[in-house]
Amino acid sequence: MRLALGTAQFGMEYGIANHSGRVNDANAKALLELALASAVDVLDTAIAYGESETCLGNAGVASFRVITKLPALPANCQNIIKWVHEQVDASLDRLKINHLYGLLLHHSDDLLSVNGSRLYKALQSVQDHGHVHKIGVSIYSPVHLNVLTELYRLDLVQAPLNIFDQRLVSTGWLRRLKDLDVEVHTRSAFLQGLLLMGEQSIPPYFSQWNAILTKWHQYLERKNISSIAACLGFPLSYKEVDLVVVGVDDKSQLLEILSYMDRSSSFDFSEFASNDEQLINPSLWART
Repeated sequence: MRLALGTAQFGMEYGIANHSGRVNDANAKALLELALASAVDVLDTAIAYGESETCLGNAGVASFRVITKLPALPANCQNIIKWVHEQVDASLDRLKINHLYGLLLHHSDDLLSVNGSRLYKALQSVQDHGHVHKIGVSIYSPVHLNVLTELYRLDLVQAPLNIFDQRLVSTGWLRRLKDLDVEVHTRSAFLQGLLLMGEQSIPPYFSQWNAILTKWHQYLERKNISSIAACLGFPLSYKEVDLVVVGVDDKSQLLEILSYMDRSSSFDFSEFASNDEQLINPSLWART
């Protein structure tokens, strides 16, 4: 199954389409049971996702491959190796497991700082100690991959890829990462739910992009395709994508996503490709 379960919602309210708040412990356990029964055995979390790691640990994730992300390197960090080991040990304690499938940097720019080489050696250290299988980065844009891949050997890269944000493909980096034997996970298939929302439900903030959003909804109607089928089919249409990370609020959403996994998409979405960072990077959206 080329699907991984994102768990930001397990630790905090996440996504503009989320109206149910944080996933509680009981629902988290039910979601994990459904995921495992459906051959979805990779979980994506992060230290920065509130109580997500604790919630997962309480629910039980020993049967999953778990990926977590380190927060930004503290500016005054004197012993980077010690800091990384402490962060990983704390994550393993919260998750109640002995090792991680993947450890990513939430802020890949840290590898390009004056402490970059020491930070990379620290990642290698936890890998050498058997606490982590694969090390890598979570990126917001392919812009830094030229430098990152020249300086460091990355096992795993997570990057956004959706119908509006096609930069991973258009820059050629999706193919290049596979040529470098890097495992590729894509996220933001639904653009935090924006691509799934009906026109009347979209917050007023996004009125500045009415043109592309209206065109998107007209396209779905004209092609008689559901938004969820289109959004999943797009990243899954690239064989270089190993896993697509999706977040859900409840079992019904996961069941709906699973129901579309065997359907391939032959539609051309090139007309929706945007380089407008204010639209395609949710971290830049105004929170009103």
